[in-house]
Amino acid sequence: MADTSSQIIRVNDVEWTAMTPTIKAKMLWSDAATKRRAQLTRFDPGATLPMHRHVGDELLYVIEGSIADEHGTTTTGNVGYRPNGCVHSVSSENGATVLAIVTGGIEPATDLAGAPPSQNFNLSEIAWVEAMPGVRQKPIWHDKETKRRVALARFDPKASVADNAAEFRAAILAVLNDPADAAGRAGRARTIFDRDYSIHANAARLDSAIASAIRVRSARTRNRD
Repeated sequence: MADTSSQIIRVNDVEWTAMTPTIKAKMLWSDAATKRRAQLTRFDPGATLPMHRHVGDELLYVIEGSIADEHGTTTTGNVGYRPNGCVHSVSSENGATVLAIVTGGIEPATDLAGAPPSQNFNLSEIAWVEAMPGVRQKPIWHDKETKRRVALARFDPKASVADNAAEFRAAILAVLNDPADAAGRAGRARTIFDRDYSIHANAARLDSAIASAIRVRSARTRNRD
C-alpha cells in the first residue's frame, strides 16, 4: 500500500548540483509515475538557459530576484507558468532563486512559432478570498481538466486545516515561518536567501493540486501589506 503520510523535506540537507556554470539546483522531490518533481534553482547574475521546449508543464515561484523570457519577467514573490509545448529561453540579469514544480522535461528548440506562451501572475493584483475560518487564499492558476491548481494561502495565528479539507490536499511550499502538522514541524524559512527553506509535500495527493505557497505570519506582522 502506498505511503500517504506527509513528509518534511529539509532543503538545507539537500546538496546543490550544477546544471551549468552559472545555474545550480536542489532536487527536492520527484515521482517517477507522474514525471513530476519539485526543484529549487539558483541563477547567478547574468545566467541564461538556451531556447528549449517544455514537454510537460512547469509552475514556479520566484523567492528572490527575477527571471525573464521572451514573454515577460517574473519578479520576487510572483508566479510563472510554462504550459506544455511552451518554447522560450530564460535569463536572470541580477540573479534569482526559484522554486518550481515541473512535469515532464525539456528538449532543444529553435523557433517560437506556434508555441503557447509562458504566463506571469502578479500576486499583488489577485484578491484574498476566505477559504475557511482562519485561512485566506489567492487563487492563482487552475486547470479544470486535470483539477490541478495553485493558491497562495495565509493562515491566521493558531489556524488549522482539517485532514479531510480537500482544498489543501496539495504540496505546500513553506515560504516564511514554520507551518506544522501531525508529522512534525517544518524548519523555519527565516529569510529568503542563504537560510532555511522547507517543503511540506504530500506525494500521494499531489495530483489534486500542484502547490500552495504558505505564508504564516504573527499578528504583529500580518498587516504589513
